[in-house]
Amino acid sequence: MKKRISIIIPAYNEARILSACLDAITMQTTPPDEVIVVDNNSSDGTAAVAHRYPFVKVVHEKRQGIVFARNKGFEAASGELLARIDADTHVPADWIESIEKFYAEEGHAQTVLTGGCYFYNLRSGRLTGRIYDFLVHQVNRLLLGFYFPWGSNSIIPREAWEAAKNSVMLRVDIHEDLDLGIHLAHAGITTEYIASFRVAAMAKRILSGHHELWSYLVWWPKTYRANHIWTWPLVWPLTSVIWLGSYWIWVSEWWMARFATAHMSE
Repeated sequence: MKKRISIIIPAYNEARILSACLDAITMQTTPPDEVIVVDNNSSDGTAAVAHRYPFVKVVHEKRQGIVFARNKGFEAASGELLARIDADTHVPADWIESIEKFYAEEGHAQTVLTGGCYFYNLRSGRLTGRIYDFLVHQVNRLLLGFYFPWGSNSIIPREAWEAAKNSVMLRVDIHEDLDLGIHLAHAGITTEYIASFRVAAMAKRILSGHHELWSYLVWWPKTYRANHIWTWPLVWPLTSVIWLGSYWIWVSEWWMARFATAHMSE
């Protein structure tokens, strides 16, 4: 029997980019059963943008933080499959179709599905996306022993969420998706990563928001330590390497932009 799919999009001051996310959903070969945008105290008209789409249900969460917005959306959803993306995510046209095919296979009913991305706002977006996928999925699997549902591209069966929701941490200084993955694993839920299950996303903290990157990166070891994962000290040097590597990406993007500008002016 086909399961209902609800897409949940936590959003805080995302009016500038939300339309592109919702437009991508309208292009699905198989439409979702429900789309929920959780407005988390936005002051820029995010909710008004969402209301322009008749198929979108807007709910509001007053407690500030993505973990609270995610939880509100999951609880408001009516679907058996909770499809979690971010407001900057652009899903491919066959995304819902791919989800249906995965959960139609025997043995996948309680399995969490996750995938990777490429970055549409970087000239090196496909290469950078592959590196990011390796760090997010493969490195964490090595350190944790399991995959976790990456927040910009993950599907969580309702029963899996019910098994973990009362144990997740309500903190705004850790990665809520990583924390959820840890508690799903503790509940005996398997997360499967499929490399070809990809979306387009925005690298928000590489270019204009680079000053926020370090604060964001340190949530990684803090999430491990908060959950008593013994490998947490190993994450600190990796965090530093990523921080330094981000400068290489920033500089390369700057040079590629200059080269493109110079080439166009010839």
